[in-house]
Amino acid sequence: MGYRIGAAIGAALSICTNVAMAQDVELRSLDGSVELEGNLISYDGAFYRLDTVYGALTVSAEGVSCAGPGCPDLATFVAEARIAGAATVAEGLLPALLDAFAESRGMEVMTEVTADPPVHSLLRGDGSTAARFTVTPGTTDNGFLALLNGEADIALALREPSAAETRASETAYPDDPPLNDRVRVLALDALVPVVSPENPLDALSLPQIAQLFSGEVVNWQDLGGPDAPVALHLLEPGLGLAQSFSARVLLPSDAGLAANITRHASAEALAEAVANDAYAVGITARSGVGAARALPLSGDCGIVQSATGNAVKAEDYPLTAPVYMYLAPNRLPLLVRQFLAFTQTEEAERRVREAGFVDQLLTRTPMALQGERLSSAIRAGGEDVSLEDLQEMIDVLGSAERLSTTLRFNPGGTELDIQSRASIARLAAAVERGAFDGRRLILAGFSDGNGAPEINARLSLRRARVVQDALLAAAGAAAPDRVEIETHGFGEAMPMACDGTDWGRAVNRRVEVWLD
Repeated sequence: MGYRIGAAIGAALSICTNVAMAQDVELRSLDGSVELEGNLISYDGAFYRLDTVYGALTVSAEGVSCAGPGCPDLATFVAEARIAGAATVAEGLLPALLDAFAESRGMEVMTEVTADPPVHSLLRGDGSTAARFTVTPGTTDNGFLALLNGEADIALALREPSAAETRASETAYPDDPPLNDRVRVLALDALVPVVSPENPLDALSLPQIAQLFSGEVVNWQDLGGPDAPVALHLLEPGLGLAQSFSARVLLPSDAGLAANITRHASAEALAEAVANDAYAVGITARSGVGAARALPLSGDCGIVQSATGNAVKAEDYPLTAPVYMYLAPNRLPLLVRQFLAFTQTEEAERRVREAGFVDQLLTRTPMALQGERLSSAIRAGGEDVSLEDLQEMIDVLGSAERLSTTLRFNPGGTELDIQSRASIARLAAAVERGAFDGRRLILAGFSDGNGAPEINARLSLRRARVVQDALLAAAGAAAPDRVEIETHGFGEAMPMACDGTDWGRAVNRRVEVWLD
């Protein structure tokens, strides 16, 4: 046939094993009434994909028999997936999730550690291989490059794709969804400043961190510490967390990097080096703090933020770092898709916590346990936030519990960011399974302190309504019958961070979810 296999289908071919590709097959319905001939493009364990006179067609394997030299051996089919990217995830989290998935299906994992790259095989009870996950640990840069070159089906990333990577994806796959529509949030992490347990410092502000790592501050005495030179430690430049630090802390302050920085290939190695030097400071992953001491972030208005699990889930901590899985546009084998679905389960979230990352399960915090937030709100009160404004907020939220789901938006608009889109999906799933039946969900919008308070109140209400629309669209038509949803806009009434920086204002622009 004259059909030309395009780039996306070519990528699909590379993941389908045990299939003699581009050979004639005949699919016949089980009652013999329908026959379909063509060249087999791929088989994923559940569906055949054929190039036929009608174009490319996908047919369920359950309803047909296959005849011809290209037919796969259904009994010995092995699902294949190639994964590349952040070593922290590839080595510190992924194996635990694969073990848990295999256990849930009565299988076991055999890892070929001497293979290059390592291969994790899922074995059935009879010892036969059901799936092979070839995992190449490296950097986020490596993961995106492998994905764009068709050398990986899944990229593990600790940052979002750059503009250049996004353009490259659009060029390689012009007819497929963009990269940020082919992403899942696997777990959560955060960037934290760390010092030795012997260092007396209590907290650092983001401007102070920028001054340290740009070389503007070279002695601890300038920050109220001992008269000693500062030793700086960062992760290797190609690692996603190092790139995220530069983009989110150094670039906003127009600061470059100091020359005397010691680089490390892993978060654990950095933390160990800092822990053993009383005059060192580093930026590393929350999941890899080890024996070092993580410092909270302070603001000039007096608000202090620690990277607690709930603060990271809600993105209240300003340097959260989601763990992303970016998918190739080709259809993955059934067992691989089932593994991806498993990563969203409670058992998977438990393994995420055990591995030192932050899970995404919903947690609830009553207003009575949020004294620090309330005290910050009262301190921020004044001409723009009156006592009546605070009383109105307490009237609405006082008897409710704050869910860990908090929604934020891409800069300059009302489009939800990647983590928030994933949070909407999880919240909608909870609504669909009846977790909030008969209850009231309150979507509380907040703003930063820039601009007139009346305008900020309207903007915060508008964001809450955007979230309501997204939640109803995701939860389906039955959602209004299961849960009552209210929207409120409280403007700048309860800041989570100081408004003196871009990141502080971004943290304050949010929609919280409360349950009453």
